Amino acid sequence: MEITLQIPEKLGILLPKRDVMSRELLEAYAADAYRNEKLTRYEVGQLLGLDRWQAEEFLVRHQAQRPFGFDDMVLERSSPQPG
Repeated sequence: MEITLQIPEKLGILLPKRDVMSRELLEAYAADAYRNEKLTRYEVGQLLGLDRWQAEEFLVRHQAQRPFGFDDMVLERSSPQPG
């Protein structure tokens, strides 16, 4: 799929080359969509062509953590505690 964006010409000269920018925009979208629960970790990997571990590393590098919610709290409380 190809997507076209229109930006002011004055700003166009400040942008990186097309292939670099394309990847940067895709990565920014993937990280933000994961943070906002629009994509799963698996879908992030599929979108970016990454395996499970590469997708995990990508999300860590881009500080794409999801908010700690009620389900996380229930899961944490039911897990054995160290010590």
